[in-house]
Amino acid sequence: MKIGIDKIGFYTPNKYVDMVDLAMARNVDPNKYLKGIGQEKMSVADISQDAVSMAINATKQYLPKIDIDKVGLLIVGTESSVDESKSASLFVKSALKLKASVRTFEIKEACFGLTAAIFTAYDYISTHADKTAIVIGSDIARYGLNTAGEVTQGAGSISLLIKKDPAMLSINPQTSAYSKDINDFWRPTGSATALVDGKYSTQVYLDFFEYTFKNYQKQNHVDISNFKALLYHLPFTKMGLKANNLAIANLAERDAKKLTNEFKNSIELSKQVGNIYTGSLYLGLLSLLVHAELKLNDLIGLFSYGSGAMAEFFTFNIEAGYRNEIIDPYLILNRRKRLTVAEYEKIFTESLQAPIDGQSLVSDEQAGMWYFAGTKNHIRQYCEKNR
Repeated sequence: MKIGIDKIGFYTPNKYVDMVDLAMARNVDPNKYLKGIGQEKMSVADISQDAVSMAINATKQYLPKIDIDKVGLLIVGTESSVDESKSASLFVKSALKLKASVRTFEIKEACFGLTAAIFTAYDYISTHADKTAIVIGSDIARYGLNTAGEVTQGAGSISLLIKKDPAMLSINPQTSAYSKDINDFWRPTGSATALVDGKYSTQVYLDFFEYTFKNYQKQNHVDISNFKALLYHLPFTKMGLKANNLAIANLAERDAKKLTNEFKNSIELSKQVGNIYTGSLYLGLLSLLVHAELKLNDLIGLFSYGSGAMAEFFTFNIEAGYRNEIIDPYLILNRRKRLTVAEYEKIFTESLQAPIDGQSLVSDEQAGMWYFAGTKNHIRQYCEKNR
């Protein structure tokens, strides 16, 4: 039985800051951001958008196309959780009006959360073939104004429908996993922004990639020439390029060129959005599906990494109907408003503050989008924009 991705939904907030504008404000050569980091734009979440509202909006992209009565599992992978106890997935389930019998919870392991959710859903569908599962990665990456990590921020959500006989991609159950207790990136309880040892984190990321990739090839007798594309967790696109350069270092020119070209296809969306933590790898997957020419059974390798650290290399195969299921992500991207740096800094600072209980929030989103509307008696409220 084939199990895999049948639908993909994507959401990012309706505001962004341009990297050239940010570089000029920070007295930095724009090429440091455009080429050195590999980013062009960065999505900015205001106080009315959080991991829950973004997860709802991403899933709503494909919800009319599915039988919601078949959904038996809903998981949200996030490191931007809105509650220390209650799962983000319960808010999402309520907004989507899913059945009471749906099993739902939240997963946390830095940027690895959506990958963990996918393989949990794979196991679920393998024993509940008549059911489907919704798995979501939803995050806001925040490091702070004028910090070294500022240019690697972003916000967004990726939602996937997992089922048997998928229309887009089938999941191969063989994986290569590696974990180790390290401190390359973390966010202490109560801190709105993350802490990171940038150089150390980059080296760990590359070390984990080399280990899992080589181990996967050895265990499954797969040569790198068998891959149509290799995809990477993208905290910023230059990070993925470093891993890709390691992968192709000893390849024949033809194979190296093929993988490099597909890597370029996989980073187009991330260059416009920035870091979305749990969804970053799968934003790269969506970008590949949109921009590349793929055919049935093409083998796609994916490297998932979550700081702290957990990594896994695994593969998908392309299904024949994948292109018919793509929901154009540029419909979401092209609606965004370009912020001045001063506007971005004001919104960023406001978003770090805890909401004042009883104060209603408003949203400038499009009609039909969901947003965080504030708290009443310290209970979070989510609303759909009417007009």
